[in-house]
Amino acid sequence: MSSFASAGAIDLTLPSTELTRLLCDIPSESGDEATIADAIEAALAPYGHLEVQRLGNTIIARTSLGRAQRVAIAGHIDTVPINKNLPTKLERLSPEQAAADVPGTSPGEYLWGRGTVDMKAGVAVQLRLAAELVAPAVDVTWIWYDNEEVASDLNGLGLLAEARPELLAADFAILGEPTKGEVEGGCNGTIRVDIRTRGRRAHSARAWVGDNAIHKAAPILARLAAFEPSTVPVEGLEYREGLNAVRIYGGVAGNVIPDECVVHVNYRFAPDKTLDEAEAQLRSWFGEFELDFVDRSPAARPGLDAPLARGFLEAVGAEAKPKYGWTDVARFSALGIPAVNYGPGDPLKAHADDERVLLAEITRVEEGLRSWLTSR
Repeated sequence: MSSFASAGAIDLTLPSTELTRLLCDIPSESGDEATIADAIEAALAPYGHLEVQRLGNTIIARTSLGRAQRVAIAGHIDTVPINKNLPTKLERLSPEQAAADVPGTSPGEYLWGRGTVDMKAGVAVQLRLAAELVAPAVDVTWIWYDNEEVASDLNGLGLLAEARPELLAADFAILGEPTKGEVEGGCNGTIRVDIRTRGRRAHSARAWVGDNAIHKAAPILARLAAFEPSTVPVEGLEYREGLNAVRIYGGVAGNVIPDECVVHVNYRFAPDKTLDEAEAQLRSWFGEFELDFVDRSPAARPGLDAPLARGFLEAVGAEAKPKYGWTDVARFSALGIPAVNYGPGDPLKAHADDERVLLAEITRVEEGLRSWLTSR
């Protein structure tokens, strides 16, 4: 752990690249965000233009300038588990090394370590601008929240929406999820369902006495293997869907015919569908089986026709793209607030053991966001 993390102090006047490193060197796996939340709250306290509030380990900082419009800008402060990838370190990728990495990797100087991509670089940019911009062109509600990487019912932004929905009120929202500095509108929805088959146990030496539940799952797997993902246009963006088995289990012993098998399926659906419509689609595909829906998160439409969204795209010089993964923009969308994803970091490196962010990308996102917040 860095000496900074031990000291528990954050200097918000530092460059956002250095702030990223300092934030990442404070471990904050989901459920263990109190230390970093304390540090953020303390760092914001001296800034009189911000009204700072806290709900659990979620920190809210608001301007109240009487502007005609308000923007919510949010980022999560938790990470997936650390796997020998802290403390952070700087590394330089040559053109040859970049070409051998994931598609689209650029050569240059990177910050390596857990959370650099998902999403403390985005949080660092937001914190620096929250402290710096005393009189932005719009009122801003800055939100840094916990438990994004775990079960939806623990999500700090969701808990804030339930307990203090007035704090999320805005005309437009930006979530600092990693997008390589591009703008990704809306997001796919996601449903996870257990598809269960049942049989009858018997000794495997006398299999004819039993009824093999695993064998009964063959039609489920065949349909999944034959599935051809749709690409669905929504408000000018094309969202690619997906339907996949992500886990399968059944059986009790090596000499027992199994009486139960469960195929755990994840459906990623485009924002042209509601949750209920997506669930109905799954029932139409697998309706003859026993279905247990274990997780449902709605999709979010891009909302890029909103005037603030159009101005944002122009200011940051980006072309909008679809967001395939689910993000918390859906929580804003459910409240009728158009929202986009915009942050440094390559999503292909999120959660990876060699997670790393290009320093120039952090600076570029900071400059784009600053330009937009001060130009109108």
